[in-house]
Amino acid sequence: MPPFLNTPKTDGPYARRWWALLVLCLSLLIVVMANTSLIVAAPDMTRDLGLSSSDLQWVIDGYTVPYAALMLVLGSIGDKYSRRGALVTGLVVFAAGSVLGSLVETTSSVILARAIMGIGAAVVMPATLSLLVAIFPRHERARAITAWTATSGLAIAAGPLVAGWLLDDHGWGSTFLINVPVAVLAVIGALFLVPPSKAQGMGRIDYVGGLLSIVSVGALVYATIEGPHFGWGAGPVTAAVVAAVSLPAFVWWELRHPHPMLDVRKFRLRPFSGSMLAVLFFFFGTFGAIYYATQFLQFVLGYGALETGVRLLPLAGAVFVGAAATGRLTPKLGMKVTVVAGMLIGTAGVLLLTRIDTGSTYADFLAPLMMLGLAIGLSVSPATDTIMGSFPESELGVGGGANDTALELGGSLGIAVLGSLLGTAYRDELADLVGNRLPAAALHTAQDSVGAGLAVAERVARDPAAGPEQARALVGAVHESFAHGVAATSLVGGIIMAAGTAIVLAVLPGRRGAPRDRTSDEAAAGAGERASERVDAAQA
Repeated sequence: MPPFLNTPKTDGPYARRWWALLVLCLSLLIVVMANTSLIVAAPDMTRDLGLSSSDLQWVIDGYTVPYAALMLVLGSIGDKYSRRGALVTGLVVFAAGSVLGSLVETTSSVILARAIMGIGAAVVMPATLSLLVAIFPRHERARAITAWTATSGLAIAAGPLVAGWLLDDHGWGSTFLINVPVAVLAVIGALFLVPPSKAQGMGRIDYVGGLLSIVSVGALVYATIEGPHFGWGAGPVTAAVVAAVSLPAFVWWELRHPHPMLDVRKFRLRPFSGSMLAVLFFFFGTFGAIYYATQFLQFVLGYGALETGVRLLPLAGAVFVGAAATGRLTPKLGMKVTVVAGMLIGTAGVLLLTRIDTGSTYADFLAPLMMLGLAIGLSVSPATDTIMGSFPESELGVGGGANDTALELGGSLGIAVLGSLLGTAYRDELADLVGNRLPAAALHTAQDSVGAGLAVAERVARDPAAGPEQARALVGAVHESFAHGVAATSLVGGIIMAAGTAIVLAVLPGRRGAPRDRTSDEAAAGAGERASERVDAAQA
C-alpha cells in the first residue's frame, strides 16, 4: 500500500520525523516568501499597473487580512479532521492563487489572487506547527521549532533574492510562480513523508466562537492597516467599532462554551501570555523596520531587486546564528532570558536606524539587519515552543493559529503604524524642503511615497521649463525626506519595542516561577509525550 495511505505503527517517535520536518519547513518557506518577494516586485507592479499608494497597500494586505483572520478556525478544523490533509489542501489553494497572480493584469485581480493565497497560508501555517508538535517528542521539539524559526529567517532573504533574480529578465508575474514548484514538492513530500494526524476526542468545533474570532481579528487588522495609512474614514472607524464589540463577545462566548475555539483562560498563564506578547511586540518592530529599510535600499541607494535581495542575506545568516545559540542557551538560562535578550538586541537594532541620513550607505544598515536576524533566532523559537506547549493534543492547530495570529498581527501593526509614521514624516519634510518650488498637484503626488516623488522628478527632468537641475534638486529633497522619515520612525519603533520588552520581562516567569504554573506545565508535557499515540491513532 502506498505510504501516503498507510504508515506503519511504531512504539517510539515517528521514524521519518526529520524528513517530515523538511516538508513542513518548505511549506512555511513559501508562505513567508509570498510577502518578502513582493517587497522587491512592488516598484515594477506599481509602474505596470499604475498602482496608487492605497492600491499597493491592498495588494499587500489582500494576503494579510484573510491570513490573520482565518488561522484559528482553520487550525481547529485541521485538528478535527486531518492535519496532514489541511496542509495539503492549504498548499494546493496557495499554489492556485499564485498561478492566478502570475496571469492577471488588473489591480483587483492581483488583490483577489493575493487573498486566495492568504486563505491557503491560513491553512498551512497552523498545520505546520501542529504537525511538528504531534510528530516530535518533547525532548526534540525545541530543536525542531528552532529549525522552523530559522526557515522564517531564510525566507525573509530568499524571497527578495529569488524575486530579484527573476525580475532581471522577467515581469513581476514571475515572482508569483516562485511558490508553485515548491508547493508541488511540499505536497508530494507531505503525502509520502508526513504521517496522518488528528486530535482524539475533540468534540464539535465551536463555529460560533470561530466566526467571532474571524470578525474580531479581521476587523482589527483592517482598521489598523487602513486607519493609520489613509485616515480614519467610515471604513476604518466601522471596522474598529466592530472589533471593539466582537472581541469582548468572543471572550464572553469562549468563557461559557464547554469546548471553546480558544480557551481564553490561558492568558492567565504567565508563560503563555508573555510569549504571545513577545511574538506580537517583536514582529511589530522587526517587520516595520525591514519594510522601510528595504525601500531605502531600493529607492534611495538605487539597488535593483536582485542587489537588494543579496544585501538581505546577512539577516538570514544571523537568524541561523541566533537559532543555534538559543538551542544551547535556553536549556541553561531559561526561555525568559533568551526571549528578553533577543528582544533587547532587536530593539537596539531598530534604534540604530535613527542614525540614517542622506549620507548613509548599505554599511549603515548591515549591523541593524544582522541584529534583527540574531534577535529572531534567539527569541521566536523559545516563545513559540512555550505557546505550543500550552495546548493539549486536541488543540495543536489552534495553538499554531494563536502563535501565527500574534506574529501576523504584530507584523501588520508594525507595517501599518510605522509605515504611517514614516509617510507622515516624509510628507511633512518634503513640503518644508520643496513646497514653495513645486506646483500643488506635483507636490501632492510626490508626497504620496518615495517612489512617487522620484517619478515626479523624472517628469520634471523632461519638462523644458524646469530641466535636469531642478529634477536633481527634487531627487535630493525626496531622499532627504525619506531618510528623515526612516530616522524618526525608527525612534518611535524602538521606543515601542523597548516598552514591549519591559512588559514581557515583567510578565514572563523566571525559571523558579515557571514550574509552579501547573496547568501550563501539564499541558506542555501532555502535548509532547503523546506524540506517537497521536500518529498511531490517526492511522487506525
